[in-house]
Amino acid sequence: MRRLPQTCGRVVSGLLALLLASAVALLASVQPAAAHGTLAMSTPAGGATVSEPLTSVQLYFTEKAAANAFFTITAPGGIRVDNGWSYGEPKPLDKPVREYFLVNGQFEPREYTTGFPAVVPVSHLPAKGQYSVSYLSVASDGDTVRGTLTFRYNGRVTAAPQGWSPPSTQPDPALVAATEQHGSSGQASAVPTAAVEPAAPPSAAAAAPPTGSTDASGPGALAWVGWAVAVAAAGAVAGFVVWRRRSASTGKPAGRGRTSSATSGRRGGGARSTTRTGAGRTVGAKPSAGKVGAATVAQSTGDKRRPTTVPAARKGNAVVTARTGVAVDPTATDAATKAPATTVGAATVEADPRPDTDLAAVTPGSRMSNTHLALLVGGLVIALLAGFGLARIGTGDERQAGGVAGPPAPGQAESATDGHQHPAGTGPHTHRGDGATGETLATGTTVSAGGYTLQPLERSQPPGVRADYRFRIVGTDRQPATRFAVVHDKPLHLIVVGRDLSGYQHLHPTMAPDGTWSVPVTLARPGGYRVYADFSVTATNGTQVPLVLGVDHTVPGAHTPTALPPVQAQATAGPYAVSMNGTPTVGVTAPMHFQVSGDPTTPVQLEPYLGAYGHLVVVREGDLGYVHVHPEPELVDGSVKFWLTAPSSGRYRAFFDFQVAGKVHTAEFTINVP
Repeated sequence: MRRLPQTCGRVVSGLLALLLASAVALLASVQPAAAHGTLAMSTPAGGATVSEPLTSVQLYFTEKAAANAFFTITAPGGIRVDNGWSYGEPKPLDKPVREYFLVNGQFEPREYTTGFPAVVPVSHLPAKGQYSVSYLSVASDGDTVRGTLTFRYNGRVTAAPQGWSPPSTQPDPALVAATEQHGSSGQASAVPTAAVEPAAPPSAAAAAPPTGSTDASGPGALAWVGWAVAVAAAGAVAGFVVWRRRSASTGKPAGRGRTSSATSGRRGGGARSTTRTGAGRTVGAKPSAGKVGAATVAQSTGDKRRPTTVPAARKGNAVVTARTGVAVDPTATDAATKAPATTVGAATVEADPRPDTDLAAVTPGSRMSNTHLALLVGGLVIALLAGFGLARIGTGDERQAGGVAGPPAPGQAESATDGHQHPAGTGPHTHRGDGATGETLATGTTVSAGGYTLQPLERSQPPGVRADYRFRIVGTDRQPATRFAVVHDKPLHLIVVGRDLSGYQHLHPTMAPDGTWSVPVTLARPGGYRVYADFSVTATNGTQVPLVLGVDHTVPGAHTPTALPPVQAQATAGPYAVSMNGTPTVGVTAPMHFQVSGDPTTPVQLEPYLGAYGHLVVVREGDLGYVHVHPEPELVDGSVKFWLTAPSSGRYRAFFDFQVAGKVHTAEFTINVP
């Protein structure tokens, strides 16, 4: 096999150095989750089944909840049964929780073993079924603390206290303002002193990792092992590059094999011997023309080596070693480019090799071939990537460690804005943008977000005329996007609603190979409309990024706005009556229940529609913000359940789609969030 030239070696060294630098930059860019004040455990535990009546729910956080924190407990019928809250006595956590703090530009882990409870009294238990507990607070460093857990109660029903009325309170405006100051970057921001009660710093026992801990099975251990493997592989790559370059420059043996060098000497301009043998074979003796002396060959004897002179004979222009009988032609086609050889003692010496002479040739004793090099580099790269992967897995697990189990949450989408279309069963969860601003929780107010732009090909159409609405989703490369994730059984959902929140339509366009979407639309009334493209794309790390882009559409003619209907808990959709129960709350993930009923003698059999038993679109009056909603995949206590996070006070219009006997119906509700 032809050996690696020196220039190629330098290129490989440069590429390895570039790979090392890129890997280090990549590893450094991966930051652990910097959550603070997280929920560590609860009583009852999330997902638990309770058989005996309970009078309160205890939520244990890694630090004291803010003095103006907000908590709700919602019964199966959508009625709140919470009755204020108070601090409880701290207690040891069932499992330590690790959080990360930014110290001098680096994230440092800190483990907590003590939980600080918030005790939320339960006024009564009006029904058996699933109860939901939601919370909103701000940590001492300004991070938003928001979440929901559920438990199932199958014990006896308890009566409400005399004069009891379900609470309809909303979070303290100072608390909402504090959560809005927390940017989507995940870094702490300034918090009004009135919004958060300063939490006592964790004790030494709680703040420091347990001394002498030997638990290596947890996600934290996996992460650190991954980082160690990655760093070790990176160091090995760096060491290999330095080793090869030093070996090439000094001419010292680079291997442990039996190969040894000829006796060398130097004269004048640094000439050196190129006579080399390995395993008893002369591989490169280059005597000067017309003279061949005795080649000096190193003979291995155990761990010692002694030079032995082996007679050599000449046959024409070839030198034949007496030891092996192998002829080597010293007059290669490029011999004219070599410097004249000089005799030093009994060995033939010539000038330094050309710049493209292989590294093995100038490194006496080296057997490193291209195959060995490729195998070594490949192994190091695989180790580096494996370590990086382990670290990412460990870090991802750490983000979920310590949390209380609630409705399933497959993952968190990381995007500039968050949309509505999450797979059924995503349940209540937070996004990187949650709590940044009210506009973040209500999307669709802009034509561009997350690097994508909604580009309509038509901006208006006549009233009452069926016309194709065509558009593209353009990426940052200004080319139409053609790859979308299928969510709720469709790659893209198109929502059309009038600016007065009338004329709702939920459509599913088709995409041509060139990325142009089209769907027939009929708009009966003149006026302005908002068109939302609700879709998800797949990020480079494999996660789905939900986006909602919105653009205006016009139907020319005299427009008479329709007044928003009053708030009611009942609506009619075809032959069916639909009831809505729940208390939408600003900044809090609140459960909303929809119950469909028909003829009392014929129970309604809901059918799955778009991956769940219902679909909910909520639009805010005024700016037409498209609100963050998640459905449950199955019926919960006979109703269709959604998780709604209201971004602000105001009026909203909710459109609930459901399917019976193959036909889709829509029930519309007005929601008022004080």
